Amino acid sequence: MSEKDPRKVAAGKARADNLSQADRSAIARRAALARHAGGLPKAIAEGVLIIGTLQIPCAVLDDADNTRVLTQEGFLTAIGRAGKAKGGEGASVDGLPAFLRAANLKDFISNDLIASTTPVEFVPLRGPGYQGRAFGYRASLLPGVCWVYQDALVAQKLLPSQKHIGEACRFFLKALTNYAIDDLVDRATGFEDMRKRRAIDKIIERYVEKDARAWVLMFDLDFYRHIFRLNGWIFDPEKTARPSVIGHWTNDIYDRLAPGVRAALHERVRRNGKGKPTQKLTQYLTPEEGRPELSRLLEGVKLLMRMSKTWDEFKTRLDEFYPRFGDTLQLPFNGGVYSLPPPPSD
Repeated sequence: MSEKDPRKVAAGKARADNLSQADRSAIARRAALARHAGGLPKAIAEGVLIIGTLQIPCAVLDDADNTRVLTQEGFLTAIGRAGKAKGGEGASVDGLPAFLRAANLKDFISNDLIASTTPVEFVPLRGPGYQGRAFGYRASLLPGVCWVYQDALVAQKLLPSQKHIGEACRFFLKALTNYAIDDLVDRATGFEDMRKRRAIDKIIERYVEKDARAWVLMFDLDFYRHIFRLNGWIFDPEKTARPSVIGHWTNDIYDRLAPGVRAALHERVRRNGKGKPTQKLTQYLTPEEGRPELSRLLEGVKLLMRMSKTWDEFKTRLDEFYPRFGDTLQLPFNGGVYSLPPPPSD
C-alpha cells in the first residue's frame, strides 16, 4: 500500500476528528517546540539541588560556558513564591522579572543583578527524541535575588505580603554559607564528575600517544643502582634480571607524573597471551610533554635517592616532594578542589 492509501487517510482523519480541542492544542504546541528547539542549548546533566528542606531542579547546559540553570519553577519555589509563574510573569519589564518588580525593592537591586535576570530557554534532558523546551534562570542569580530580599528585610522595607519571601531568602543564604552555587549544581547533576573526567582526558592527550614510538631509554642504570643501594642489595650492571617488585616501583613513578597517565599507558601497550606487556610504557609518551616531563621527574627522583641513606627515608622524601596523583588528585575548578580515586592496580 502506498502512503496515500485512502483507508489510512480516512483512519487518520477519524482520529483527528475525535481529538478534543485541548489535545489538538497540545499536539500543535509540541510540533512548534520541536521546530524551534533546534538552536537552543541542551541540558547535558540534570539533577535536584537540595539545600535544607528545599529541592530545586537544576541543569548544566552544553553551551560554551556550561551554564548552570535552576528551573523557573524551582527558582520561584526557592524564594518562597508560587512554583508556577503566572501568565507573563517570566517576561521582563524595564529589565526586571516579576519577582523583582516591586517598587520597594529597587533601592536594593544593582545593575549587575538586572543584567543577569534574563530567563534561559533550553532543551531539557528527557530521553531520546524529546524535543520540548524549558525555562530557567542562571543559578548564580538566586543568591543575588536572595540578598535583595534579605537587605530589604533588614531595612524593614518589605511589605507584609513579601515577608515570607524575605524569610525564605534568609534561610537559603544561611544554608548556602561557604558554598558556591555553581559547585552545588555540579554536584547535584553529576557534572562535577564529567568536569574531572574532561580535565584528566586533556592531560592524557598531552602526555600519552595513541601509537607506539621507537623505544628510548628513560629509566637508566643510575636509577636502578640507587634502588639496589637503598635496599642493601648487590647491583650487577651486566644483569638485566631484577626483582619483580622493581616493576611496581617503576609504575609508582608514573603515578607521580600526571593524573591518569599510568592507566592510559597500560591500556595502550601490547601484551602477550599471559597478559604481560611486550612494549615499554615510555614508547607511548608524547615527545612534546610526556617524555620531557618524565625525564625531569626522574632527575628529581634520583636526587632524592642520592640524598637518602635507606629506602624508607627515600620513600618519605618522595611522597613529600612528588606525591602520587592517584592518592588524592587535586585540581582547581573555580576555586574548588576535587579528589579523584586512585587508578586501577596492574
